[in-house]
Amino acid sequence: MIPRIGPLELVIIVLIVLIIFGAGKLPQVGGTIGKGIREFRRAKEGMDDDSQTDSAKVRSETTEATGAKSGSKK
Repeated sequence: MIPRIGPLELVIIVLIVLIIFGAGKLPQVGGTIGKGIREFRRAKEGMDDDSQTDSAKVRSETTEATGAKSGSKK
């Protein structure tokens, strides 16, 4: 079971980040993390779109192949 992060833990994490990066670099670090999250979401959405397009393509090819086979049996 994953333990919950409480307010004390958040304060400790923020203090460690401040010590490592300094107050001047925090906006730059936050911006970089935000850009990374946005790129990840766009890539994920692109993969979903590609998989839907591929699924539709496979369905149409299957329908065409099935139609061709059933048409030749008549």
